[in-house]
Amino acid sequence: MKFITFYDHDQRLRAGVKTDRGIVDISGKYTISEVISGGRDVLREVEAYAAGADDVLDEKDLTCGPCVTDPQKIICVGLNYRKHAEETNAPIPEVPILFNKFNNTLTGHGHDVVLPRVSQAVDYEAELVIVIGKSAKDVAEEEALDYVFGYCNVNDLSARDLQMRTHQWMLGKSCDGFSPLGPYLVTADEVGDPNQLDIRCIVNGETRQHSNTADMIFNCKQIISYISRHMTLLPGDLILTGTPEGVVFGLPEAERVYLKDGDMVTIEIEKLGALTNRMVAER
Repeated sequence: MKFITFYDHDQRLRAGVKTDRGIVDISGKYTISEVISGGRDVLREVEAYAAGADDVLDEKDLTCGPCVTDPQKIICVGLNYRKHAEETNAPIPEVPILFNKFNNTLTGHGHDVVLPRVSQAVDYEAELVIVIGKSAKDVAEEEALDYVFGYCNVNDLSARDLQMRTHQWMLGKSCDGFSPLGPYLVTADEVGDPNQLDIRCIVNGETRQHSNTADMIFNCKQIISYISRHMTLLPGDLILTGTPEGVVFGLPEAERVYLKDGDMVTIEIEKLGALTNRMVAER
């Protein structure tokens, strides 16, 4: 199934299911967080409810929210594509490089993202997101994907001048709106192998990144297992799995043109739809 969140007239977030007929509002029964944590029984109930619903909404009339609304943790993996590490002249990591983002970075498909005044070097990063579906602690690699609810797109926006100011990347990653998420949260059964997905970033109609999740240095099950050995993953937690080559930061310094006011950025991953946001200068 494909889930979506959207705002009602009172600016409350509601949950919906994408069907061939349109979007079925399920918020009278479940929030998106309850769906993620509810397991197979809840998914079966939602599927039956959506199949029998008479009222559907036109997706193009909806204002999307982030497809996961309240993660306890947003964990990111840095330099996790071989060609991206090479383009930035970074050594290939021997273990996953982890950092974090926060809920203030979340926004949805179609929303403007503010380019903060404190940065002159905001970069795009197309990434696959793992959404955890049940509590995971010290899980084996061969079992790790059993703990996944689903997957979605994210643009892991990065203010490179802030990111590289110190050895800690957090500041450059955590400006407001720097994790557009969606448009859909797609259940794991529809995605299949998460390490065989086409991934791309398109800026103003020009493809800047085009790769496949097979180029990950640490694949999805390795990432989940590794993180779970150090902390308990909970339903709704997000793992951003890294970006492929083609970012602005990977170009020679004289050729770098970072995101600017009015730029339209689309993140598109096979089976997950397309996430588009406009960049706007902070006023």
